[in-house]
Amino acid sequence: MRRVPVVATITVALAVATMIALGLWQLLIRLPEKEAELALLASNPARPVIAFPTRADDRLLFRRATLDCAAPVTIARAGAGSAGYRLIATCAGGQFVQLGTIRSPTGTTGWPGGSVTGRISHAPDARPLIATLFDHSPKPLLLVADTPAPGLAPNAVPDISSVPNNHLAYAVQWFVFATIALVIYALAMRRRRRG
Repeated sequence: MRRVPVVATITVALAVATMIALGLWQLLIRLPEKEAELALLASNPARPVIAFPTRADDRLLFRRATLDCAAPVTIARAGAGSAGYRLIATCAGGQFVQLGTIRSPTGTTGWPGGSVTGRISHAPDARPLIATLFDHSPKPLLLVADTPAPGLAPNAVPDISSVPNNHLAYAVQWFVFATIALVIYALAMRRRRRG
């Protein structure tokens, strides 16, 4: 009978322990945190209107806010799926306002600026996906206007359905990976014993 390979056994044991720990972290820590965050966000639309925040704070998502966007610096386009394009104004103070949507890729609005009331959401993020893995700074916020600017269609109302909660799936995934690693190890040991 051949000896158990020590290095391989220790490597597999450490890998399986790490995967189980990650699964438990997702299940016991991240999932309750996310559920508490979602409960807060679900209550935000019913809270009183506030001034648009000067700092990014995800706890304010979907809350109604007001902003005086006098003399917008630029009005840019961002994809809006089947609605066409979102027109997003950058205010002189650096805040973003989603003015409405338009089907034409060259369409614009003559919005001169002014007071806007709407819901807080995330501004489009042009960073590559790989950059977001290493940059954990808060995403910038924008105000999604309740009333569209002249010549634009109304914005879709941002809501909690856009916030993913995948932590249970992540936990199951880590447990499945640990099980697969153990099965592969068991099969390799069985084959080793048979010579």
